[in-house]
Amino acid sequence: MTVTHLGMLEQRRTLGLPNLLTVARAALPATAHRLGAAVPVLALATDFVDGKLARRTGTVTRFGTQGDYLADAALWTWFTLRYESSRAWQVATFAAWAIPVGALTVASFARGGMVDLPRSRWIRPAAVMEVLIGARVVVRLVQSRRR
Repeated sequence: MTVTHLGMLEQRRTLGLPNLLTVARAALPATAHRLGAAVPVLALATDFVDGKLARRTGTVTRFGTQGDYLADAALWTWFTLRYESSRAWQVATFAAWAIPVGALTVASFARGGMVDLPRSRWIRPAAVMEVLIGARVVVRLVQSRRR
């Protein structure tokens, strides 16, 4: 209800499949005890599919744009803090999402309303961190199977 009242779904009355995929990605940490190593794979898959699907079906919403970013922040920060032993990787991951979210929160309060998240096509530190974390997971899985 909050989402519809804030206008983040525009004229839609339901979340729709792309936004449901985004919400599901944010909830993946709650299923980690059952899904295990599939969590990062599902996260990458839903992250790829939700945006493509929303653009292809013309169902892009402010909720989806903001939710996608926050779902990634929640999932990858949780994943890194839980499974990454390197303190530098933990700090870098947290900073890649926390700094923009903090800046967006401050700007939104200062303007008295939600500010849209500016997204550069070329400068995307959070996306780079997501790919690097995913690559580290794959490398570790391959190395563990060789032993």
